[in-house]
Amino acid sequence: MDRTEFYSAQAGRRIDAPRSNEARFAIGDIVRHRLFDFRGVVFDIDPVFANSEEWYESIPQDVRPKREQPFYHLLAENEDSSYVAYVSQQNLLEDSLGGPVDHPTVPQLFEDFADGRYRLRRSLSH
Repeated sequence: MDRTEFYSAQAGRRIDAPRSNEARFAIGDIVRHRLFDFRGVVFDIDPVFANSEEWYESIPQDVRPKREQPFYHLLAENEDSSYVAYVSQQNLLEDSLGGPVDHPTVPQLFEDFADGRYRLRRSLSH
């Protein structure tokens, strides 16, 4: 299997990942969590788990996701607050609400909301 490496600041190390992992969602997509009541906008994607071991081990083993799948960084919201979430692909669904996300960081990263998704600020894209 063809593999690649990338540096994860969250994990504090280089991460080995298969080149063939395909992300189901893209930056700017609105998603919701499969199990918990929150939704968010994708602002970054890791091809495999790239957070700290401490974070991974804190997830109860019976619901702990596989490492070898895309993980998404979300500007997330629920009824009570806005926060940043890190979620495995297996735990995300397309958001059926279709409306914008009310997170205070959204205007810093995204330009506008149209057709159910955000467009990344031009100054932040590659």
